[in-house]
Amino acid sequence: MRLLHKWSCPWDSDAVPPRGFVGRYGEKVAASWLRAHGHKILRRNFRLGSGGEVDIVSRQGDTLVFTEVKSSTSPASGAPSRMVDHAKRELIRRGARNWLIMLGREVPYRFDILEIILLPRQTPQVNLMQNAFHMHEGRRR
Repeated sequence: MRLLHKWSCPWDSDAVPPRGFVGRYGEKVAASWLRAHGHKILRRNFRLGSGGEVDIVSRQGDTLVFTEVKSSTSPASGAPSRMVDHAKRELIRRGARNWLIMLGREVPYRFDILEIILLPRQTPQVNLMQNAFHMHEGRRR
């Protein structure tokens, strides 16, 4: 198992990563980091029809974790998690509901956001926002 979250980013400061590369690389780093922190990855990029999406579905102990990964190559642009707005949370919730329906039983679950800052030739910076939001706004699970 490669521990991408401990490796330097594979580009130089004068290089611009190809379109789409940062997000895909960030999700690989996130999966590596989650495994190293006791998660069993169940599925990456879960989508069921037009019913929502979840970047990473994992299990940590008895808890099912729906993780949204947000990556950035510039700390000056602000926290990547700010991109998880109401509409994005609803898309993730729909994906989680689909997963829970497929599972067919109740289990404890939570929604996390994992920020990945990818700077040239530096080890990725990872920031976990555990229980970042809930299935229903204003209500805790």
